[in-house]
Amino acid sequence: MPPTSNARDITARTLSQPSRMAWWIALCLLWLVGCAQPVHRTAADEDTWSGRIALQVEGQSSQSFSAMFELQGNAQSGGLVLLSPLGNRMAQLDWKDGHAQLHSGQDTRTSDSLETLLQDVTGTRIPVAALFSWLNGEQATTPGWQADLSDLANGRLTARRNHPAPQATLRIALTR
Repeated sequence: MPPTSNARDITARTLSQPSRMAWWIALCLLWLVGCAQPVHRTAADEDTWSGRIALQVEGQSSQSFSAMFELQGNAQSGGLVLLSPLGNRMAQLDWKDGHAQLHSGQDTRTSDSLETLLQDVTGTRIPVAALFSWLNGEQATTPGWQADLSDLANGRLTARRNHPAPQATLRIALTR
Protein backbone atom coordinates (compact mmCIF):
# COMPACT_ATOMS: atom_id res chain seq x y z
CA MET A 1 0.00 0.00 0.00
CA PRO A 2 1.51 3.38 -0.94
CA PRO A 3 2.49 5.70 1.88
CA THR A 4 -0.10 8.24 2.76
CA SER A 5 0.56 11.92 2.77
CA ASN A 6 0.49 11.80 6.56
CA ALA A 7 3.37 9.24 6.60
CA ARG A 8 5.45 11.47 4.26
CA ASP A 9 4.93 14.42 6.59
CA ILE A 10 6.14 12.40 9.57
CA THR A 11 9.26 11.24 7.63
CA ALA A 12 10.06 14.79 6.51
CA ARG A 13 9.73 16.07 10.07
CA THR A 14 11.96 13.31 11.51
CA LEU A 15 14.75 14.16 9.04
CA SER A 16 15.38 17.62 10.38
CA GLN A 17 17.57 20.10 8.53
CA PRO A 18 20.78 19.26 10.53
CA SER A 19 20.32 15.50 10.02
CA ARG A 20 19.76 15.98 6.26
CA MET A 21 22.95 18.04 6.13
CA ALA A 22 24.87 15.31 7.98
CA TRP A 23 23.44 12.72 5.57
CA TRP A 24 24.61 14.75 2.54
CA ILE A 25 28.06 15.27 4.05
CA ALA A 26 28.37 11.55 4.72
CA LEU A 27 27.27 10.77 1.17
CA CYS A 28 29.81 13.23 -0.27
CA LEU A 29 32.60 11.78 1.87
CA LEU A 30 31.75 8.25 0.73
CA TRP A 31 31.80 9.45 -2.88
CA LEU A 32 35.21 11.11 -2.38
CA VAL A 33 36.66 8.02 -0.71
CA GLY A 34 35.38 5.89 -3.57
CA CYS A 35 37.09 8.17 -6.10
CA ALA A 36 40.39 8.44 -4.24
CA GLN A 37 43.41 6.75 -5.75
CA PRO A 38 45.58 4.73 -3.39
CA VAL A 39 49.07 6.11 -2.84
CA HIS A 40 51.73 3.69 -4.06
CA ARG A 41 55.39 4.45 -3.54
CA THR A 42 57.39 3.38 -6.54
CA ALA A 43 61.05 2.49 -6.70
CA ALA A 44 61.61 5.86 -8.38
CA ASP A 45 60.10 7.65 -5.33
CA GLU A 46 62.32 5.69 -2.99
CA ASP A 47 65.46 6.66 -4.92
CA THR A 48 64.75 10.39 -5.11
CA TRP A 49 66.02 13.08 -2.77
CA SER A 50 66.01 16.86 -2.78
CA GLY A 51 67.21 19.55 -0.43
CA ARG A 52 70.34 21.56 0.24
CA ILE A 53 73.93 20.42 0.05
CA ALA A 54 76.97 22.21 1.47
CA LEU A 55 80.61 21.19 1.21
CA GLN A 56 83.41 22.89 3.12
CA VAL A 57 87.00 21.98 2.19
CA GLU A 58 89.69 23.09 4.63
CA GLY A 59 93.24 23.96 3.68
CA GLN A 60 95.48 26.80 2.60
CA SER A 61 92.70 28.21 0.48
CA SER A 62 89.49 27.10 2.16
CA GLN A 63 86.75 26.59 -0.33
CA SER A 64 83.07 26.01 0.10
CA PHE A 65 80.28 24.93 -2.16
CA SER A 66 76.55 25.02 -1.51
CA ALA A 67 73.47 24.50 -3.64
CA MET A 68 69.97 23.14 -3.67
CA PHE A 69 69.81 19.73 -5.30
CA GLU A 70 67.57 17.10 -6.83
CA LEU A 71 69.05 13.60 -6.87
CA GLN A 72 67.61 10.42 -8.29
CA GLY A 73 68.83 6.92 -8.95
CA ASN A 74 71.73 5.06 -7.41
CA ALA A 75 75.51 4.81 -7.79
CA GLN A 76 75.15 2.91 -11.08
CA SER A 77 72.66 5.19 -12.87
CA GLY A 78 70.95 8.42 -12.04
CA GLY A 79 70.95 12.17 -12.21
CA LEU A 80 71.87 15.12 -10.05
CA VAL A 81 70.69 18.68 -10.64
CA LEU A 82 72.34 21.49 -8.71
CA LEU A 83 70.35 24.69 -8.34
CA SER A 84 71.27 28.17 -7.16
CA PRO A 85 69.39 29.68 -4.20
CA LEU A 86 67.11 31.38 -6.75
CA GLY A 87 66.34 28.03 -8.39
CA ASN A 88 68.47 28.48 -11.50
CA ARG A 89 70.12 25.32 -12.82
CA MET A 90 73.87 25.51 -12.16
CA ALA A 91 74.83 22.02 -13.29
CA GLN A 92 73.37 18.66 -14.18
CA LEU A 93 75.14 15.33 -13.88
CA ASP A 94 73.77 12.20 -15.53
CA TRP A 95 75.35 8.77 -15.33
CA LYS A 96 74.67 5.26 -16.55
CA ASP A 97 76.68 2.16 -17.44
CA GLY A 98 80.07 3.60 -16.44
CA HIS A 99 79.58 6.81 -18.42
CA ALA A 100 78.94 10.23 -16.86
CA GLN A 101 78.04 13.56 -18.40
CA LEU A 102 78.16 17.04 -16.84
CA HIS A 103 76.15 19.93 -18.27
CA SER A 104 77.09 23.32 -16.86
CA GLY A 105 75.89 26.40 -18.70
CA GLN A 106 76.89 25.94 -22.33
CA ASP A 107 79.66 23.47 -21.39
CA THR A 108 79.27 19.69 -21.57
CA ARG A 109 81.91 17.28 -20.32
CA THR A 110 81.95 13.50 -20.29
CA SER A 111 83.96 10.97 -18.31
CA ASP A 112 84.10 7.31 -17.44
CA SER A 113 84.03 8.38 -13.78
CA LEU A 114 81.11 10.04 -12.03
CA GLU A 115 83.38 10.89 -9.08
CA THR A 116 85.76 12.80 -11.37
CA LEU A 117 82.97 14.96 -12.78
CA LEU A 118 81.50 15.47 -9.32
CA GLN A 119 84.92 16.61 -8.14
CA ASP A 120 84.97 19.13 -11.01
CA VAL A 121 81.71 20.59 -9.72
CA THR A 122 82.40 20.55 -5.98
CA GLY A 123 86.18 20.90 -5.81
CA THR A 124 86.83 17.63 -3.95
CA ARG A 125 86.15 13.91 -4.23
CA ILE A 126 82.88 12.66 -2.78
CA PRO A 127 82.35 8.90 -2.32
CA VAL A 128 79.27 8.39 -4.51
CA ALA A 129 78.44 4.79 -3.58
CA ALA A 130 78.75 5.59 0.14
CA LEU A 131 76.64 8.72 -0.30
CA PHE A 132 73.71 6.70 -1.68
CA SER A 133 74.06 4.23 1.20
CA TRP A 134 74.07 7.08 3.71
CA LEU A 135 70.96 8.63 2.16
CA ASN A 136 69.25 5.25 2.52
CA GLY A 137 70.20 5.17 6.21
CA GLU A 138 72.94 2.56 5.80
CA GLN A 139 76.31 3.18 7.44
CA ALA A 140 78.79 2.54 4.62
CA THR A 141 82.49 2.70 5.22
CA THR A 142 84.77 4.43 2.81
CA PRO A 143 88.42 5.29 3.40
CA GLY A 144 88.88 8.61 5.16
CA TRP A 145 85.16 9.43 5.54
CA GLN A 146 82.97 9.19 8.63
CA ALA A 147 79.20 9.75 8.29
CA ASP A 148 76.85 10.83 11.08
CA LEU A 149 73.40 9.42 10.33
CA SER A 150 71.96 10.10 13.80
CA ASP A 151 69.74 12.96 12.55
CA LEU A 152 68.73 11.38 9.22
CA ALA A 153 65.16 10.88 10.47
CA ASN A 154 64.97 14.70 10.57
CA GLY A 155 66.49 14.98 7.09
CA ARG A 156 70.03 15.84 8.22
CA LEU A 157 73.21 14.07 7.15
CA THR A 158 76.79 15.08 7.93
CA ALA A 159 79.92 13.34 6.63
CA ARG A 160 83.53 14.31 7.34
CA ARG A 161 86.70 13.41 5.51
CA ASN A 162 89.78 13.39 7.74
CA HIS A 163 92.25 11.99 5.21
CA PRO A 164 93.62 12.43 2.69
CA ALA A 165 94.15 16.12 3.34
CA PRO A 166 92.53 18.56 3.09
CA GLN A 167 89.74 17.85 5.54
CA ALA A 168 86.20 18.24 4.20
CA THR A 169 82.72 18.42 5.68
CA LEU A 170 79.64 17.49 3.66
CA ARG A 171 76.24 18.55 4.99
CA ILE A 172 72.90 17.59 3.48
CA ALA A 173 69.49 18.84 4.56
CA LEU A 174 66.70 16.89 2.89
CA THR A 175 63.33 18.39 2.08
CA ARG A 176 61.73 15.08 1.10
